[in-house]
Amino acid sequence: MPLSGIRVLDVTQVMAGPFACMLLADLGADVIKVEPPGTGDQTRGSMGFKMKGPDSLGFINMNRNKRSIALNLKSESGREVFKRMVERADVVLENYRPGAMRRLGLGYEELAKINPRLVYTSISGFGQTGPWADRPGFDLMAQAMSGVMSVTGYPDSPPVKAGVPVADIGCALFAVYATLAAVIGARATGQGQYVDAALFDAAMAFSVWDVCDYWGTGKPPEPLGTSNKMAAPYQAMACSDGWFVMGANNQKLWLKLCEVLGRPELPVDPRFATNADRLAHRAELAEALEQSFRQNTKAHWVDTLLAAGLPAGPILSYPEAFESEHGRARAMRMEIDHPIDGKVPSIGFPVKLMGTPQQVRRHPPLLGEHTDELLAELGMDEDARAALAAQGAFAA
Repeated sequence: MPLSGIRVLDVTQVMAGPFACMLLADLGADVIKVEPPGTGDQTRGSMGFKMKGPDSLGFINMNRNKRSIALNLKSESGREVFKRMVERADVVLENYRPGAMRRLGLGYEELAKINPRLVYTSISGFGQTGPWADRPGFDLMAQAMSGVMSVTGYPDSPPVKAGVPVADIGCALFAVYATLAAVIGARATGQGQYVDAALFDAAMAFSVWDVCDYWGTGKPPEPLGTSNKMAAPYQAMACSDGWFVMGANNQKLWLKLCEVLGRPELPVDPRFATNADRLAHRAELAEALEQSFRQNTKAHWVDTLLAAGLPAGPILSYPEAFESEHGRARAMRMEIDHPIDGKVPSIGFPVKLMGTPQQVRRHPPLLGEHTDELLAELGMDEDARAALAAQGAFAA
């Protein structure tokens, strides 16, 4: 696997951090999930559908291919074990409140003295600097305060967040690419570095079209539902049995759409002649097109438009998407063998490596499942482990 030989200490909980570390594990990294004794990652028992065992389905879908050690970082002995692990690590990835790890004596500056090649990545709501740095950071707040919620939904509707946690997952992706870049740099120079990833920054980085619209016009963009700021028509359309999505987002496709619909009057209508005209009369355009679309079903229109070279598609529920021919062909649902819950459904690998295809090498770990194994790798025998336990290294 591409990341074989890379060791990651995963000191994260909930979503952005665990998801980032799972992506590294899927690519072959040895990811060691360092969890507080007793409760472990918050998502084990409190978020998502509860399984027969102690863990939720949400936890299982963000923690495959990892090992787990239950370690009390609030105890001196627990911190000493962690520092021993840092000596052999390439990456520490954590997502506690800014300053929390530093107050434990486990910040980047301290750990870099132990391992100068270490890449230390922190994920937080608002980053390690700035006046909002100390605020609790969750996806909802990041969407709201980054501007994303200001353009989500329909005009004059109450505030609406994106249906999926775009700030959480976006931050995880940015953290992974920055961490891997830093690892490459550390291998070339012998010097690691600190990586500061924030949900707020990630959400803003996703806002290219909207921000450029604002910088170009001086007007803050507003929500447009399923429409597009740059081209029209490009949105969901009503038909005889529901809705589908379609796009004719350049002049050639627009003329082709009018031909397919048998509507020669539309291209010469001054409201719809150019893309700029269509954007200025977006609502009237949709109404005119839906006069035709309402005459037949979504299946008819998707097939008809695709046959003419026009982009179109049905609006699917999650069951429909996963069970579709394409969802199955892309292996977007797989099953993991779990020691307590048996066959457990899991979202498939989001990218496919053809030369070194990803595999589920390890089930999502039970809390502390690999504690003895990992301590043995550090050269600690049974007596040493017993002494550490007596000192509170593994107990909250």
